[in-house]
Amino acid sequence: MTAAHKRNGAALLAGLLFGMGLSVSGMIRPAKVLNFLDVTGDWDPTLALVMGGALLVCLPAFRWLMKRPAPVLDSRFHLPERRDIDFRLIAGAILFGIGWGIGGFCPGPALAALVTGAGPVFAFVAAMLAGSWLAGRLG
Repeated sequence: MTAAHKRNGAALLAGLLFGMGLSVSGMIRPAKVLNFLDVTGDWDPTLALVMGGALLVCLPAFRWLMKRPAPVLDSRFHLPERRDIDFRLIAGAILFGIGWGIGGFCPGPALAALVTGAGPVFAFVAAMLAGSWLAGRLG
């Protein structure tokens, strides 16, 4: 088995675990996200609890992993090099937030929700892919 196969297999397993976590926590249901954003109505704090739980696991794990000279399946860590905040970053964050607030999905939960077979999920993912393609063409 080549190194690329091992990396792809690890990525697949991580994605499946992430998708199962989203499913179990109910985050693939847009109503969960929309109710979290509805602070004056039917507010649902479970999204904050899911994010908090993720941070409790990821922060110490990331600190521990960054003490290694390299990841297990690669020769070096691939971390962002840019640290500036520019117009494209702000505009992208605004568009992401608008899409999240309107659709109740962000990319991970939307992909995980494809297994439901619901038409609106497929429409959201198609729009997301079209937006990604367009951003690549404009960028």
